[in-house]
Amino acid sequence: MNILIIEDENNLALAIQQIMEEHKWQTTIANKGDEGLELALHQSFDVILTDVLLPNINGFEIVKLLRQQHIQTPILMLTALDDLTSKVKGLNEGADDYLTKPFAPPELIARIQALTRRQGELIWNELVFHDLTLSLSNYELKCNKRHIQLSYKEFEIMKRLMMHPQMITSKEELLNSIWGNDSDAIDNNVEAYISFLRKKLIYLQSQTIIKVIRRIGYRLEEKQ
Repeated sequence: MNILIIEDENNLALAIQQIMEEHKWQTTIANKGDEGLELALHQSFDVILTDVLLPNINGFEIVKLLRQQHIQTPILMLTALDDLTSKVKGLNEGADDYLTKPFAPPELIARIQALTRRQGELIWNELVFHDLTLSLSNYELKCNKRHIQLSYKEFEIMKRLMMHPQMITSKEELLNSIWGNDSDAIDNNVEAYISFLRKKLIYLQSQTIIKVIRRIGYRLEEKQ
């Protein structure tokens, strides 16, 4: 799992990071609101943890702007503001859950796991982007009346691209999330599987392409 932590208290951010790493989850820390927003807009995460009172832009605005951009990544707000008005505001802006400080690590982990299960319930049958449908039960990619079976790694790459179509997914993210941090796989491995997927999109006669954003990564786009 890949988690974005937006928290201006660096010691707390590092403590949360340590909790995440004990569960073998990857983390990225942003100590300012605008930095966190930029990361959330342009990289793919499985969950976003954000404080409310942040430098430059607050957590409420981060949630609001992400939802306006149709980014549906689950968001858990972590804050010392425990009044009902603040909680309601956060949820109304689009947050999925709200946890007040101080909190116990087991509760934080349970909340994150609940959010990812909830996301799975919404999307776990299939993903759709433009003319493509990806079955999450049998690794089948479909376009109109054609369909083709994907290998495990092809499926994992396509799933990640389709879950975050507005974002650029880097080679490093794909290597870490699919091959694993301890793997000897390199960029060429990702490029090979992207090539396999492109050939399958051609076979499906899809109008969707996997676009390379030079030196950054990949994202799905409709053919112009």
